[in-house]
Amino acid sequence: MKTTELRNKDIAGLKDEVKALQKAHFGLRMQKATQQLTNTGTLRVTRRDIARAKTILVQKQTQERAEKPAAK
Repeated sequence: MKTTELRNKDIAGLKDEVKALQKAHFGLRMQKATQQLTNTGTLRVTRRDIARAKTILVQKQTQERAEKPAAK
């Protein structure tokens, strides 16, 4: 997933995306454990996608917290 797509999502959407990616990564790990996964590179891709989504999520949460006191 591209960062521009992730940045367009709100915080709830990013949390859902992280959960979906983690679920997909778990499924891939199980496939690898049972010798059913042929392309092991997808593990690396999903792991990096999770990290990318979590990074953008934390950035948005930090930005939201910084804007709250300014709004008072």
